[in-house]
Amino acid sequence: MKLGVTKLSSAVRLALSLGAVIATGASGTAFAQDTSSQSTTSNTQPDQQKAKSLQTVVVTGSLIRRVDLETSNPVVTIDRAQIQATGKMTLGDLVQQLPAMTGGNVNPQVNNGGGTGASSINLRGLGSKRTLILVDGQRVINALGSGSPDINAIPASMIERIEVLTSGASATYGSDAIGGVVNFILRKNYQGAQFTANVGESDHNDGDQAGYSFTFGQTSDKGSIMGGVEYNKQDGVLAGNRSFSKNALTRYGNTSTPPATYVGGSSSAPFGHVQLSPALKAQFGCSYVALNGPSADSSVVTTANYHCFQNNGPHSDKYNYATVNLILTPQERTNAFVMGTYNLSDNVQAYMNTYVNKTSASFQLAPALYSTPPYATSSLDISQNKYWNHFGVEFGNGFNSFASRLTSVGDRTAIAGTNTAQINTGIKGNLTVLGKDWNWDVGVDYGHTSLVTTTLGLPNFNDLYTGDSYMTAAGTLGCGTAAAPVACPSNVSQTSLGFNPFNLNSPSSVAALKQASAAAVSNAYSIEKVWHADVTGGLFDLPAGTVQLAAGLDYRTEYTHSVVDPLLNLTLGGNGAYSCVLGSQCTAGVQGGYNVKEGYAEAFIPVLTGLPFAQSLNVTIGDRYSRFSSFGSTNNFKFALEYKPINDLLLRGTMANVFRAPNIAEIYGAPSSSAPRISSDPCDGYTGTPVNPACVGVKTDGSFKDAAVAQNLQLSTIVSGSAYAGFPIKPEQGKNFDLGAVYSPSWAPGLSTTVDVWHLYLNDIITTVGAQSVLNLCSAGQTVYCQFIHRFDSGPNQGQLTSSFLQPTGNLGTVSTGGIDFSANYKLPEFSFGKFNVGLNATYLKYYNQQTAPGTSSNTTYNDAGHFLSYGSAQEAACPGVGTCLFPRWRAQGFVDWQAGNWNAEWRMRYIGRFQMGSKSPSQDTFPDGTCYYGSYCTLKGQVYKYGATVYNDVSLGYNIEPFNTRIDVGVNNLFDKQPPMLFANNTLNANTDPSDFDLMGRYFWARVTVKF
Repeated sequence: MKLGVTKLSSAVRLALSLGAVIATGASGTAFAQDTSSQSTTSNTQPDQQKAKSLQTVVVTGSLIRRVDLETSNPVVTIDRAQIQATGKMTLGDLVQQLPAMTGGNVNPQVNNGGGTGASSINLRGLGSKRTLILVDGQRVINALGSGSPDINAIPASMIERIEVLTSGASATYGSDAIGGVVNFILRKNYQGAQFTANVGESDHNDGDQAGYSFTFGQTSDKGSIMGGVEYNKQDGVLAGNRSFSKNALTRYGNTSTPPATYVGGSSSAPFGHVQLSPALKAQFGCSYVALNGPSADSSVVTTANYHCFQNNGPHSDKYNYATVNLILTPQERTNAFVMGTYNLSDNVQAYMNTYVNKTSASFQLAPALYSTPPYATSSLDISQNKYWNHFGVEFGNGFNSFASRLTSVGDRTAIAGTNTAQINTGIKGNLTVLGKDWNWDVGVDYGHTSLVTTTLGLPNFNDLYTGDSYMTAAGTLGCGTAAAPVACPSNVSQTSLGFNPFNLNSPSSVAALKQASAAAVSNAYSIEKVWHADVTGGLFDLPAGTVQLAAGLDYRTEYTHSVVDPLLNLTLGGNGAYSCVLGSQCTAGVQGGYNVKEGYAEAFIPVLTGLPFAQSLNVTIGDRYSRFSSFGSTNNFKFALEYKPINDLLLRGTMANVFRAPNIAEIYGAPSSSAPRISSDPCDGYTGTPVNPACVGVKTDGSFKDAAVAQNLQLSTIVSGSAYAGFPIKPEQGKNFDLGAVYSPSWAPGLSTTVDVWHLYLNDIITTVGAQSVLNLCSAGQTVYCQFIHRFDSGPNQGQLTSSFLQPTGNLGTVSTGGIDFSANYKLPEFSFGKFNVGLNATYLKYYNQQTAPGTSSNTTYNDAGHFLSYGSAQEAACPGVGTCLFPRWRAQGFVDWQAGNWNAEWRMRYIGRFQMGSKSPSQDTFPDGTCYYGSYCTLKGQVYKYGATVYNDVSLGYNIEPFNTRIDVGVNNLFDKQPPMLFANNTLNANTDPSDFDLMGRYFWARVTVKF
């Protein structure tokens, strides 16, 4: 605890020193005034009109301008004060902590999924692709390859508040608004200037962060301008720096004993995983061996130099890759923004909002694999006659398998440079038509993002000679054999001939690998253009009020183009297998786009007002028609009801269609490598009766056993978009239902409570159909999937799955989910010792059910609420690209805020409820792709592991130094240093836990100084 006190006092001293230095030049200057309002109306209209229009706002979830802030739409608001009280430097870190966020989010803690430093938002556990992100009500461009925007690219200093709609809204906003909408509302009419500096460091003396921002603004009767710059730097953190993540832990045991753990890892280990010939199998008594160490003589295949490869147990030969992985992505971000308005007349205003972002980030993984098929995306073949091969068999290309790890090359790293620009510009105004006020807006939005990725730590396999070779009389190596020498290829030198794949740490192998090392540079860009025209205003009067209408037209185009470095470009070889030169992280370019034309209308109809037990009754109906060039048209409708029996109580309900169009990657995604696991192969023990279409090429004598299943190996497969796979694709479609109440009792001023019951179902999930699902569906008679199964048809590996196995993108599965949201906020009466504000938001997840293949014999329904799901889901609705999904029944977030004079303090709490892994029910014991809840090594079926709740506590303290126009804030996140739960899942997890939901840094200290000019 002494260390924590020291760090906090250091943070306070640093903040005070910074504030004193910076504020010296600000003394005597008035505080900057932020006169933003929720109105977007020009501030030059006559006073009477201005006062009237300032009372009407557009609340996220509807396009109607209204006076009421509480409507039929459940909206959670995070204001600027809350943003500043957390010490978070990026918006993604803040929004991801809301209780409605569940099921896994990409963020910089997710090394394999967040290597670009990006953060995504995942409402209701439906995936970030099903959460719509807006800035001031307008779409922003998606991050490359993710199908959703990078929230961290939005400058935090330009945001006034964040409105989170926790309900589907496709009739209002179009595609993607299924789980909900996150709308970042911009600051307006800012006057003055402000400088902010942030610092932070973990209790482990790592994870350092530093940030600076400068914001200025000027407002006049002609318009306004606001701009700013931000710079943030975050240091990376290695998994080896935390006790819970330094080892890739695996469990072993059975259902009757608590499982023990050992340091597991990958079978592609530095000293090899070598498949033996039948004769050597008898000699060793096993099928696979590993070299005894770097000093062992790999040329003599005896027990003196090799031992049977140990897959499990305390003496496992598997490689512990975890230590060198990252649990926090290092990154640097620079943002700049300019927002302005110009009043063309009293009723017409031109506007422009633009921001740019430059991010440099990197991720790091364990050294690359050196493996032959069927367990590698490469065409490696180690000749039986290679000088260094003393096993008497050929490896690869349908023969024996070989796997190793290139530790002598160093870790795999990738440096990602992302540039994003977003411009929203247009003209808006107001007018009176037949005595009714109308607002109109015509605008153009443009978004552009580019990504350059430099990959290091991968050798050029073409420069590693594995063909026939022999030792010449001169003591040098030559190509061919002693009996039939041949001239070596032009790219083969003595150094490359010295490559010994059976001892990658020998001096000759190290020299060859260093010579073959290469950097690969790939680049990509995306463009989004939107043209929109919108109007909203009054139509006519009813006894209860004016009928309001919002209507508009949109036209949007999206285009993506990526170019992959030739060394990483995935190509189809003459042997029918896909491979790339560097043999790892293989992919291919994407090029394609689509356009969509849309029209919408929304009407607000007041039915009753001012009656006993009917203070108000309002109906909202809306419809949106969308026509996509990629698949056709869709129509989505909504109906909403608001009823106030008394002034203190609002009852509300919504029924709405929701949909999501396939994105560019899902349609045009070119083949890329993937390494899934499977828990079963329907062809194990195959006898040919009855005929199974999934078993083409498998022996029918009952002897076949899938090596990937038996040894818990990762397959080498291909994933692709629907167009490449020849699969038709259509939008996801479903319905959303909400029923809730808002109670603000007049007998307790300052108290407001809400409760909302919600249900959502979604059909035709767009997903990568996983390897296990492809096998199961084909075996169950869904023959359209059989074309994607490829097996060796001869040789020792006959029947084993090849690297040409394709996992296509298509429509498969359904999701239904529902629960209850609660919130309460109470501004207590002022006391002599200060003012208090307390609040709580909570979500109860009643059910989250998936059907893997409805309408087929292989369909299974999985009940995921209350469970943790691990690596390898074929249902992206559940695991949106990060490999882990946590669905606790309860999530909550609460705070207590105190303010007295120039002082204020806040205590924030985040609660993640209890959950379990595994199930007593056999039908629930596996994940939708067939893998176990607790990993794909399924010897522990039937075991249930229960985890308690996790509570994080954050505190902050702030003080305004009024004479210097300076504010100092200090804080501690994860005050009690709560460690993440250990989720042993047979080394399928990042850091042996869920980095999407749990804090990996531990206790973290931060400080901020803000000076206003």
